[in-house]
Amino acid sequence: MTEWDNDSNRSNLEPPSSNDTYVDVEGCPLEDRIFYESPIGIAFAVPVWEAIGTAIVLSLIIILTIVGNILVILSVFTYKPLRIVQNFFIVSLAVADLTVALLVLPFNVAYSILGRWEFGIHVCKMWLTCDVMCCTASILNLCAIALDRYWAITDPINYAQKRTLKRVLFMIAGVWMLSMLISSPPLAGWNDWPDTFHSSTPCQLTSQQGYVIYSSLGSFYIPLLIMTIVYVEIFIATRKRLRERARASKLNTAIKCQQNSSVRGDKHSPVDGESVSSDANEHHNSHQDHKGKKSKKSKKKANSETTHLTPANVAEDSFTDLHEISSNNSPDRKKRNGAKADDAGKRDDSRKEAHAPVVAIVNNATKRAVQVNQFIEEKQRISLSKERRAARTLGIIMGVFVVCWLPFFLMYVILPFCTTCCPSDKLINFITWLGYINSALNPIIYTIFNLDFRRAFKKLLHIKGTT
Repeated sequence: MTEWDNDSNRSNLEPPSSNDTYVDVEGCPLEDRIFYESPIGIAFAVPVWEAIGTAIVLSLIIILTIVGNILVILSVFTYKPLRIVQNFFIVSLAVADLTVALLVLPFNVAYSILGRWEFGIHVCKMWLTCDVMCCTASILNLCAIALDRYWAITDPINYAQKRTLKRVLFMIAGVWMLSMLISSPPLAGWNDWPDTFHSSTPCQLTSQQGYVIYSSLGSFYIPLLIMTIVYVEIFIATRKRLRERARASKLNTAIKCQQNSSVRGDKHSPVDGESVSSDANEHHNSHQDHKGKKSKKSKKKANSETTHLTPANVAEDSFTDLHEISSNNSPDRKKRNGAKADDAGKRDDSRKEAHAPVVAIVNNATKRAVQVNQFIEEKQRISLSKERRAARTLGIIMGVFVVCWLPFFLMYVILPFCTTCCPSDKLINFITWLGYINSALNPIIYTIFNLDFRRAFKKLLHIKGTT
């Protein structure tokens, strides 16, 4: 184990070789640094066991962030239900979180274990710039997703036409350009970085007060305000729609009950009876008219052709009715009566058959109206359920985002203005990594609370089973 200190100016420090006292650039004296020899010949700022544990935990977080966000990106492009234009916001968020894991976190792991920056001033500047840019892009993408969800819920018809691929890509480009505008000023001179740089010189974000206010507002506080307002509006709009849906559901239930009672009333209504009675009366009148016409015709014929009639012809005319009334049981009479009864029955059946399609059409129309109402109700229920789940997911993402990043940005703003605030290195590292963990949690939130992402992840990972 080797121990050393430094003089009061970090910018003039040489690599660790003498015993001095660390003093922070803000004037905070830091605790004595004790460096520990390691089996690989590199001095660590923490004991070897702590360095190994830190490396394992932080490496797992990095791997989880990389794998999770790659799965999100692949899911959107390979799983058809997710291949919709609004999910490009999620792809942009995943890209931002992925760049944090690839370009920022590995250097932070090394810096935390070594306790010094060994990669030179240029890499330090680029690392800090990427840190601010990627974390800001991640936060601003969350803000863009919240706005997109807000417009989709509050103005669904108009926004569905406006939400084109061109518009979404334009918004994503705006997110990244704004992130670069927030992260690049230190490269142009708006910083308090030292002119000379050694391995023991701290590589840290500038504490220049003007830039701290500018970057914290653009990276966190303004997006936080926008997301809070938007989420409250989404909550109110969703709650209002659910109440309207509940009222519409009660109305649909009342309409269906009325329609069902109407259908039952048709089955016992006098429609069929009136129709049959009307048909019978019509048939009876028609039969009487037919008999009268036939009788008149027969009489006329009998008067004109009396000397030419035969007994057989008389039997078929009106004389038969006069002279054969008592012959109802004769075979010919039974045949004629049976034929007339069959003819009347056929006419009654034809009337009923003609009326049956009308009743069937009415009943089918009523049933179809009920089915249409049920279909619309089900579609609305599914749509509202999806919107409710999306709003809940957005709320969870926002809640996790606040928990992860608020401590860091409070510390980031307070320290440059508080000369007596001197947090320990371990506390600073913990708060910083709490912000970084947000990049690993977003894919997990999607997996837990979004059924389509869950299915896509299982498909990509070749995991079988129900969802």
